[in-house]
Amino acid sequence: MNKIYKLLKVIICSILLLSSFSYSQELTKEKKIFQISGSVDTYMRYNFAENQNQAPGTFFANGAGFSLGMFNIITSYNGEKSGFVSDLVFGPRGIESVFNSRGSSSIVNQLYIYYNLTDKVKITMGNFNSFLGYEKISPILNFNYSTSYMFTFGPLSHTGLKADLSLSEDISLLVSLLNPSDVTDSNPNDTYMFGSQFGIKDHFFNYLTGQGYNQIEYIGGIDISDSFFLGINATSASLSNDRGGFSGIALYPQIKLLDSFELGSRLELFSDKKDFTGVFGANEADNISITITGNFTSDNMIVKSEIRVDNASEEIFGKIDPINRSLTGRTKSLASFIIAAIYSF
Repeated sequence: MNKIYKLLKVIICSILLLSSFSYSQELTKEKKIFQISGSVDTYMRYNFAENQNQAPGTFFANGAGFSLGMFNIITSYNGEKSGFVSDLVFGPRGIESVFNSRGSSSIVNQLYIYYNLTDKVKITMGNFNSFLGYEKISPILNFNYSTSYMFTFGPLSHTGLKADLSLSEDISLLVSLLNPSDVTDSNPNDTYMFGSQFGIKDHFFNYLTGQGYNQIEYIGGIDISDSFFLGINATSASLSNDRGGFSGIALYPQIKLLDSFELGSRLELFSDKKDFTGVFGANEADNISITITGNFTSDNMIVKSEIRVDNASEEIFGKIDPINRSLTGRTKSLASFIIAAIYSF
């Protein structure tokens, strides 16, 4: 299998180098645009239980009381044929986003260069957020503030080479050669993964494989009416030789009640096999989480108020004695309230 990936790597790189050379003669004077954007977020979380240090087994929004999210600054330079993106993150949410990076790389969320071979083919090399997952790292890209189990345990970022192809107005294709998931700095072990995405309008079918890991996923949504949208995410991941994995499905109904206010929820069913996630501590475990979020928007600011209930098949949340604050046992459920403020620029 390693030889196949090495051969695939050589073939893809050779094609890209030849294509780049042939199209280099088409370069004309470019109109270049330099942009700066980003966001700042902060939040408060309160558990409807005595133990305030408990949190769902998902990334982000897990601090107790008033807590920090992250400062995200994105600089980009966009030419007619080529450009780059530098996406830096600071704060607890940023640290969780790039958990495998060390040193100065621990603030790098994305860092890549792209080249438009044609108006229908774009080549990207570097570190970029994953094409898998309905939810994203940046809070301004998500309806809910907290994140799902599927997002948390699916890949967050990749470093590698990808090609985005527009096959028609409604059909797209992505193919990529990648380092192991979330290994963003370098790849000293000479092991690679292959990823692809096939898109039809607003429906995307994803595939990731390598190192004995396989994941398939569907991401999509339906506009029920002008004001009501239903998002859908389903995924299944497994390790070879029956060494574990996870699967899940989530629905994201959202309704716009006012120009400045939207109400929505996330209903997620998640299954863990052979303790792949390390959250449930059991050979087989399930979790149902229900999240209800209200979004109030004023200019560039969004205030998200959220109630989340997690109910696991295993007793993973600790119970605290209200008088002496000692651990008295464990429970399967946790309910919490979050209010978050997000400002984008």
